[in-house]
Amino acid sequence: MEYKRPLYYKLHSRLCEPRMFIQVIAGPRQTGKTTIALTIQKGLGGLIEYFSADDTKEYSVTWVDQIWESLRLRMKLEQKKEAILVIDEIQKITDWSAAVKKNWDRDSRENTTIKLVILGSSRLLLMDGLSESLLGRYELNYAGHWGLAEMEEAFGYNIDEFIWFGGYPGAANLKNDENRFKEYITNSIIEPTMIRDILLTTKIDKPALLRQLFEVGVEHSTQIVSYNKMLGQLQDAGNTTTLAKYLRLLEQAGLLSGLNKYSGRRNTSKGTIPKFQVHNTAILSAQKRKSFKDVYSDPVEWGYMVENSVGAYLFEQVRNNTNTSLFYWRDNGDEIDYVLLFKDQVIGFEVKSGNANIPEKAIKKFKKRFPDSKLILVGKYGIPYEIFMKTTLNDIIESCR
Repeated sequence: MEYKRPLYYKLHSRLCEPRMFIQVIAGPRQTGKTTIALTIQKGLGGLIEYFSADDTKEYSVTWVDQIWESLRLRMKLEQKKEAILVIDEIQKITDWSAAVKKNWDRDSRENTTIKLVILGSSRLLLMDGLSESLLGRYELNYAGHWGLAEMEEAFGYNIDEFIWFGGYPGAANLKNDENRFKEYITNSIIEPTMIRDILLTTKIDKPALLRQLFEVGVEHSTQIVSYNKMLGQLQDAGNTTTLAKYLRLLEQAGLLSGLNKYSGRRNTSKGTIPKFQVHNTAILSAQKRKSFKDVYSDPVEWGYMVENSVGAYLFEQVRNNTNTSLFYWRDNGDEIDYVLLFKDQVIGFEVKSGNANIPEKAIKKFKKRFPDSKLILVGKYGIPYEIFMKTTLNDIIESCR
């Protein structure tokens, strides 16, 4: 039986409702957005049209008008009361939101029941377009990286395989051929994301710097690296403002983030020294020369992979939930790996595997600084990470109340 992500059932239900909102599916490349749309197309039946704007040189707002009008005509000819229009990679079209608004509002005035689903791999560009013209007209559905429970159910992954091979379904059948796996991650995910989702859709004055920043960030994932230190490692680095902007683009594209330091106030963390965090450990393992077996046999390197996997899990959970933010905490060298802020609730996470010791000094300082906070140990001395990474964020928050 074909595995279906929870988002499939959510979107299926919404498309069975009366026409109310545009359904937006946003998320990184190769996480199943198009598969969900095509599977719904098969499951719902009826008049459903799917189009992709992945070829940025060919399509324009005129193309949006044309496919929309042709669907209206088909509805009349086939005497259909409603239809579904799916447009993939819509962010590739300049001024796409204005064209969508014009056609959507026309259908609303004329009582034409065309339900619209739009998909995009650049969350930043999608959100820019949505905020410009379509406020109040859409619902956002996030198709993020696959988690441990999903990869286990769909592909039989165990925890160690998930930590190394990550959560890309397209790479699941390549785990027995690591060279091919690494080539797939590089050529089918990293490169298209860098070129198609960032460089071809956003003005980048220093493209070489963007790529260098990505490489340095992946190499130092889960490490805290100041912008000034980065400037010393990167060629033609410009200034810290440029680096911060490029890091934000990498985050919106689903590759790499720079977590801010938590200081106790929600909005005071901007501009702090970032802690790099890959969004999917496959991005990290694909850059390594060593094999899964070699890294797994090294407690230090494997512990590094475990921390990255837990961090990627937390980031994905936070990204898919409102009112939550993810940080790190540090004070004079004492560090708590991750800090989750949910409304006014503060939860710290310390990840330990192998023979690593509990940072008792850091924990005491953190609890003293934030006396109402909770702290969760993940790994050897606390919740096993294979259990923790199957736990929902809501369950974590409820357990800490």
